[in-house]
Amino acid sequence: MCLAVPALIKKIEGKDADVEIGGITRRISLRLTPEAKTGDYVLLHTGFAINIIDKQEAEETLKLFAEMAEQVTE
Repeated sequence: MCLAVPALIKKIEGKDADVEIGGITRRISLRLTPEAKTGDYVLLHTGFAINIIDKQEAEETLKLFAEMAEQVTE
């Protein structure tokens, strides 16, 4: 099973980007999604953006992840 998480592109430098995931910034590769732009949400898997997704889908997924995290900490 693979897990990909939504990440928001904050800045692009060449074929790499800084993305935000839950308040944490990471550097990722855009080599598989060269059409991605700043402000796009991408699915992130093993350091690579593998697909661009719409904002609503990304926000719904992130909300579900937050709800799951709450259940674990209770």
